[in-house]
Amino acid sequence: MAKGKNSTVFFCQGCGYESTKWMGQCPGCKEWNAFVEETISKSPYAGMNPTQGTGHGRGAKAQPSVLSEIQIRSENRISTGIGELDRVLGGGIVQGSLTLVGGDPGIGKSTLLLQVCRNLSAEGHKILYISGEESLSQIKMRADRIGQFTDQMLLLCETNLDEIAEVIRTKKPETVVIDSIQTMYNENVSAAPGSVSQVRESTGILLQLAKGLGVSVLIVGHVTKEGTVAGPRVLEHMVDAVLYFEGDRHASYRILRGVKNRFGSTNEIGVFEMQEQGLTEVLNASEYMLSGRPENASGSVVACTMEGTRPLLVEIQALVCHSNFGIPRRQTTGTDFNRVNLLMAVLEKRSGMQLASCDAYVNITGGMKIQEPAVDLGIVLAVLSSFKNQALNQKLVAFGEVGLSGEIRAVSQARQRVAEAEKLGFETCVVPYVCAEDCRKNCGIEIIGVKTVQEVIDRLF
Repeated sequence: MAKGKNSTVFFCQGCGYESTKWMGQCPGCKEWNAFVEETISKSPYAGMNPTQGTGHGRGAKAQPSVLSEIQIRSENRISTGIGELDRVLGGGIVQGSLTLVGGDPGIGKSTLLLQVCRNLSAEGHKILYISGEESLSQIKMRADRIGQFTDQMLLLCETNLDEIAEVIRTKKPETVVIDSIQTMYNENVSAAPGSVSQVRESTGILLQLAKGLGVSVLIVGHVTKEGTVAGPRVLEHMVDAVLYFEGDRHASYRILRGVKNRFGSTNEIGVFEMQEQGLTEVLNASEYMLSGRPENASGSVVACTMEGTRPLLVEIQALVCHSNFGIPRRQTTGTDFNRVNLLMAVLEKRSGMQLASCDAYVNITGGMKIQEPAVDLGIVLAVLSSFKNQALNQKLVAFGEVGLSGEIRAVSQARQRVAEAEKLGFETCVVPYVCAEDCRKNCGIEIIGVKTVQEVIDRLF
């Protein structure tokens, strides 16, 4: 759409959809009453040096390159001093990268980044922490709880992007933390801080600074009630890595999940525990997730899921009881509601279990949100155990995908899952039959290969 010098457009606050007129429902995300009117300037980067960012002037023409002649250089990474965070990032912070950290209020985003600043400054790296939400004294109070900081740590309370860009060029830090992107504003954009236009243009300026000066920039992003980063969806496409904090802020555990990473694998997780001195790493996540597990209780089963390259043992709990209502109630926490309904329908159709008149509650303990189909067999066993009121072996682990015909299908990285169960002292592992032979190699625990749900019932119940 061609824009004049100062054109007025309407943006959807949910997804960033742009329109010339106000609409009640957004055509992009189907959300109602989400459009806001904003004035867009003709040149959003008028205050920026045109040579910043790409290393070329605007007059220079881009030339295509031959793929075979392009040289690959390894990224220069800086370790954060926090092993779980390095795992999620793929080995550390890449020089010149732009990373977005999102999460609910009070979950620990600012605390984690302040701990990263402390570790990096102690190694002699120059750090600039920019806050648009807190005063210098508030940051100092939190920093005193975390530990001692060196003189390489610089603090700045500012929201004007022009002033921030000038400080970055003058001080030349190696790493910059922006807390948060919703408080930053660009004077060339006639919109309020936190609006769709301001978030998009502010991120564009920071992206130019990161790539042009080789500065690693970490951005804190607020989230909406749906759990996504507030602002335009294009924000997640612009940055190099997106990290999300999961978990209840009132609980002690925190899960940092990488949903995008241009320099490493995605879907890696890091597990942290909130303590008085800040966030501490949970090195053995499986043992932590299984702590407090009830003994000889029906409806409790341990399953193994893969989070990136890490096998993780989680406890699946189910409570099945006869309903007093015409329509049974089904509720899930940590897994897909429709998937649980599907698995219960498979049990009823293929195994003759009368579950249509039963309430069912399924919970993944530890605050994990799991979408992997490999936990299907664990959910089925938990539901069967509760329905029959029969406790399973405490030293049993199960994993496998359940199909609509009641078959148990293969899952990836089965040997790594079995090795994790053996490391934590489990004695029996129920796996898909096609994976059983491979899992028995160099294995010290009993492997039970099953083909169908009915076979699982016959062998374990």
